[in-house]
Amino acid sequence: MRKITAALNMTLDGIFDHDAVTADAELHRHYTRLLTDADTILYGRITYQLMEYWKTLAAKPSGEQSMDDFAAVMDRIQKIVFSTTLHNTDWNTARLATLTPEEEVKKLKKIPGGDILVGSRSLIIQLLERDLIDEFQLCIHPVIAGKGQNLFEHFNMRKTFQLHRTKTFQNGALVCFYHRSEEDISV
Repeated sequence: MRKITAALNMTLDGIFDHDAVTADAELHRHYTRLLTDADTILYGRITYQLMEYWKTLAAKPSGEQSMDDFAAVMDRIQKIVFSTTLHNTDWNTARLATLTPEEEVKKLKKIPGGDILVGSRSLIIQLLERDLIDEFQLCIHPVIAGKGQNLFEHFNMRKTFQLHRTKTFQNGALVCFYHRSEEDISV
């Protein structure tokens, strides 16, 4: 069965904000491999619109190999966007969701294919509340943002995950791979 992976960057103080961290070539290569191994990524409107930057870079490469490779794989992966305000997408590999996040994920898990990534905080929280996140890949950057939106702010449920492995980058960032604990599996 397909795995649902929440993969995101955060700071030491738990802030989930793309402006608070810097992605270097090594990190771009890591996320390029992650996207290559998956076949679908779920986004909310805000994150989707931020990621549209990569569509432009895929069409007109920068010459920076790691960024261009990431842009190419981001351009290819299927994107499902959850929004009540966005009426269409102009990226040929993106579509608006027609079901709730829970319904969409349950439907996708029944269809053969690669893993499903979740890249938006609001979707991660919604799916976590419904026991639909199988793995977290938290890339913790050696930065204290001091302000911003905390990843699990307003999340009031206890969920248990087990550390599966870690990966350290030369810039000091650390990816922690957490799998859902068997004691919390209720689906």
